[in-house]
Amino acid sequence: MDTQQNTALTRALAEVPGPLPARGVIHIVIPHTDRFTVVGNHLAQRPGLSTAAVGFAVRIQSLPQGTEIGVKALAARFPEGEKLIAAALRELEAIGYLQRARTRLPDGRIVTRTVFCNQPAALLRPRKTAPHQPATPQTPAPARTPQPVPATPLPPQPAPEPEPTLQPVQVLAAAPQPAPIPAPTPQPAPALAATPPCAPAPLPQSAAPRFVPLVPPPTAPKLPPRPLPQPRELTPELHRASTALLAGLRRHTPEFTLSEEDIQQLAPAVAAWLEREAHPDAIRHALTTDPPRPLRQPARLLKHRLIALLPPPLPGAHDLAMPAPRITVTPFQTCDGCERAFRSPTPGRCRDCRTDHAAAA
Repeated sequence: MDTQQNTALTRALAEVPGPLPARGVIHIVIPHTDRFTVVGNHLAQRPGLSTAAVGFAVRIQSLPQGTEIGVKALAARFPEGEKLIAAALRELEAIGYLQRARTRLPDGRIVTRTVFCNQPAALLRPRKTAPHQPATPQTPAPARTPQPVPATPLPPQPAPEPEPTLQPVQVLAAAPQPAPIPAPTPQPAPALAATPPCAPAPLPQSAAPRFVPLVPPPTAPKLPPRPLPQPRELTPELHRASTALLAGLRRHTPEFTLSEEDIQQLAPAVAAWLEREAHPDAIRHALTTDPPRPLRQPARLLKHRLIALLPPPLPGAHDLAMPAPRITVTPFQTCDGCERAFRSPTPGRCRDCRTDHAAAA
């Protein structure tokens, strides 16, 4: 009896017009009057964009102008971590909602300016400039025609019926008559009258920012994970030593308490270490030194270290032996002139015979 039931949603649901859907969400829309941010469906329902990126885009849009939105500033404001925030900002930067550029100030300092656009696709469309209006327009825009203010006070007159076109008439200084209210000579409307007051001034096409993704999209294909090392031959002795080493890790570090399934899965990798003549103490030190705090998944950490820290096989005696120096022996040749022996790679004459023959020639 002490549990309070909230019947506000039930009463509001009874006032929803039309038949309710048989399944799915039912929206109860109450218009906001203050403290709200408009978010387009192109962002809220964009395919391929993570929910974290959509959430941070909405939060950045709701922040006032000039608020710091760096990774550390957002991490200090919201409960998400820096890695998740950095990944979400990279996604928004890749699709154009966020742009970060380094700018040099007049005093020489270099700062990073962060620009967020709620509709980046609208910046890439060609801008339409207001056409130049003549000095005396014949048909001014009927939607935004300002009401003429007479120079002299006039008694209230019945409003004339709207006409498709308005012709300039002359203002008379005579006393008011029951005729239609004279209108002053229409002036050319300003160039910004056809655009909404909140619309920014049109930029030249060359000045429109271009969003070039500087990082690969978050959906880029990732490399397949490396498999666990396997021994050449998993003998019963190796398997028994591997399971004993894994089961005994909790004696030295209580955080590494593994289940039997994890031990059976990681035992071949430990056997590969033992097969490469790694000492059990060295294996235990490599697997359990400096673990992250808190350690939530010890089996995954051991799997990563067994793959990444696998030592190479020990070199053999023939690998450590120095190669014998290669000595080239020049053979003996018999001189064709004096028949003396001399060293030369090719047959011919000795040096003395070649000198005498050159002198005689």
